[in-house]
Amino acid sequence: MRRAAAETPMQEQYNRLKAECGDAFLFFRLGDFFELFDEDAERAAPILEVVLTGREASPGVRRPMCGVPHHAVDTYAARLLARGYKVAVADQVEDPAEAKGLVRREIVRLLTPGTLTEPGLLDTLGDSLLAALAGGEGLSLAVADASTGSVRVALLDGAEPEVVAWDELCRLRPREVVVPAEGAPALAARYAAEAGAVLSAIGGTDLRAGAAQEVWGERAAGAPPALDLLVSYLSRTLRGGHGELAPPESYRPSAFMGLDAGAQRNLELVERLAGGPADGATLLGVLDRTVTPMGRRLLRFWVLHPLLETAEIRARQEAVGELARRPLFREGLRAGLRGVVDVERLAVRTAREQCGPRELAALGASLRALPEALGALAGCGAPLLRALLDEADPMVDVGEALGRALVDQPPAAVRDGGVFRTGHDADLDALRTAGGEARRWLAELEGRQRERTGIRSLKVGFNKVFGYYLEVSAANLRAVPADWQRRQTLAGGERFVTPELKALEERILGAEEKALRLEQALFSALRASVAERGGALLQTARAVAALDALAALADVAARRGWVRPLVDHSTDMLVRGGRHPVIDQALGSGRFVPNDLRLGAGSGAFLLISGPNMAGKSTYMRQAALLAILAQIGSFVPAAEARIGVCDRIFTRIGASDDLAGGRSTFMVEMTEVATLLRQATRRSLLLLDEVGRGTGTLDGLSIAWAVAEDVATRLRARTLFATHYHELTALAEALPGAGNVHVAVREEAGQVVFLHRVVEGATDRSYGVAVAALAGVPAPVIGRARQLLQALQSGAALSEAAALPVAEAAAHGAGALALPPGAAELLRRLAGVEVLRTTPLQALDLLAVLQAEARALMGEADTASA
Repeated sequence: MRRAAAETPMQEQYNRLKAECGDAFLFFRLGDFFELFDEDAERAAPILEVVLTGREASPGVRRPMCGVPHHAVDTYAARLLARGYKVAVADQVEDPAEAKGLVRREIVRLLTPGTLTEPGLLDTLGDSLLAALAGGEGLSLAVADASTGSVRVALLDGAEPEVVAWDELCRLRPREVVVPAEGAPALAARYAAEAGAVLSAIGGTDLRAGAAQEVWGERAAGAPPALDLLVSYLSRTLRGGHGELAPPESYRPSAFMGLDAGAQRNLELVERLAGGPADGATLLGVLDRTVTPMGRRLLRFWVLHPLLETAEIRARQEAVGELARRPLFREGLRAGLRGVVDVERLAVRTAREQCGPRELAALGASLRALPEALGALAGCGAPLLRALLDEADPMVDVGEALGRALVDQPPAAVRDGGVFRTGHDADLDALRTAGGEARRWLAELEGRQRERTGIRSLKVGFNKVFGYYLEVSAANLRAVPADWQRRQTLAGGERFVTPELKALEERILGAEEKALRLEQALFSALRASVAERGGALLQTARAVAALDALAALADVAARRGWVRPLVDHSTDMLVRGGRHPVIDQALGSGRFVPNDLRLGAGSGAFLLISGPNMAGKSTYMRQAALLAILAQIGSFVPAAEARIGVCDRIFTRIGASDDLAGGRSTFMVEMTEVATLLRQATRRSLLLLDEVGRGTGTLDGLSIAWAVAEDVATRLRARTLFATHYHELTALAEALPGAGNVHVAVREEAGQVVFLHRVVEGATDRSYGVAVAALAGVPAPVIGRARQLLQALQSGAALSEAAALPVAEAAAHGAGALALPPGAAELLRRLAGVEVLRTTPLQALDLLAVLQAEARALMGEADTASA
């Protein structure tokens, strides 16, 4: 940090606050602006898109600085937070007019990505979570949502707590992870790097053993180190304001279906693989018919935390079923909740004295809307609905009190005045009356002075520097009375005051100032009275969130014709007429081809799926997983009928991508996922394995796929969908217990492949790879040559023999002869030297891959030659 030789008192004040906020950008209030200095200014200016200037700190020393308007500080802070930075806000904590010497400033807010509470900084579609991860005698994990006051402690039981912690971090997606300054678990840094989260460390006197017990007393006795770490960090960032945190809730991640980061990504539960808007293109997007912010957040939590206990699942199903069958119930509830704001977050902001008049008025309106919304469910029979109605106290007295006190459209801040209705407070009414009368006298004074002077353009004005004044144009200055006092000369006239005008000013401004101070006191008292009911407010908000989420599931089920699945503790999965929920909605009613699925119940638990690319194998596999997740969150499912045994985990080995940052090839990523699956899966898991072994050579890949299939089918005996292009593997249906074959049907018409998207019994011995390549736009000459070679290979020819076939004969197999440039002969000689299997379509697949990889280069040379 740059320091002048002799610091001014303000520089000393700034340096003290900068040292206090550590690695955060410091916004320092100066008048109507928040300024950044030194390195903060140099780093922030390009991000904030403001001009970097400077001021002379001492002779010859220029101090970099940039600034933003004080009323827009949250907007600019959000840009830094979005980049993963922290922001400290140092504001004036005393009236500059009353300050003796330097105005006192303190850090009033320390903003970090995981501790946000301000509405303008929060993403209303998700949580802004802070996680604390501590090692020591055993790994411990605690998570808080500072905006809602919720605190959870994850009990990391099992043989591999690191795996459980990792999966839970990936599921919760905290934006910030705090660790102890010494002995930080490596897991935290890995998560922060992969998820783009902020990693924060705390130590020394800031980290207090027993911090949780200081807040919650005996309820936090024996708290794990992560909870003390979490509370210590929140005490620092929230400036000691942690009293509104709810008592911690302990839970076991093992009580929910296991969904690791790969499963969440591959199944597109809450985010699209390709990025972009998730609305309608993810499972959450299909289900999200919620009408309140807290309902939306809860539904997201449900999607990522499917239940394992059938009693809880059935309780949700009964509630969803009743709301789906009774549209008047459902629509009455949803219509009433549409006007309800984020009560959960407002309850916390009220407790922190952060809630302004406009927010408090919105809270009151929401509470007044609840009786009608909840009344729509009068007479409901589902036990869960009745329990939630009992928990949801609409607090009619609070809603009505707020409605009587606050004007219909109050200002955002108390300092703007005009918060309370007339009649709320007699003293406030008297001050307003006095001010109003003085203004009327002011208007009358303007009229009298015009008559007295004959100056028709004379007007009364006001500014903060001179107060009220009489303004006269230059042409009329000769008519100004002698008892007027000149205050300001303008280009086109002058401004004057009179004793009478100053007396009126004193009465008006005095009344306004007193009224504003009184309104601030009245508002603080009103907000405190609401904060006293904070616990009940949070309970009501969470009950309303559950009702909203259940109504959303019911609305989807009713509108799309979904059915209630039977969920039990078997290891079966029987689906008749199942549909992929996301693709079914995207295609529109009746266009998706439904398929049956039978795993277990005497049919075997291991299903080999063959068929060409693009035929729907991956869709069929993902569909099975999504139906299981829907069933276990208590939702209905898109099917004609379904019976689903509870899945403890879903594993997905789908897709192919490398990990450049981690130095892992596509095949290494694939094998790592397979290793995790084989190590962690149980008989109650659901496994989706798509083309295992394709990332390496043909023989190696086939061998690995065969061995993996054998191990899964014989040792794990988990419900498994195993898609493959290795047709040799279809023989496993005869060799392995509980294994069977299905394939995705296609039809050939005039040499073209038509995908039927129907899954039927038995295996297929064709991959239709060349036909799919043609559909993908591979040039016709290349397709013709590939078909020629494929036929030769299928007839038993060696690759060297097939490659020696005259190129011109390709005309009989494709659209026109293949006119290759000279480089093609060398390509074919290299292909002839490749050691591959004989007599199977796998040769053609390898050959096609090489041809596709070099086709552009070859065709480019041909174009050059013809030119």
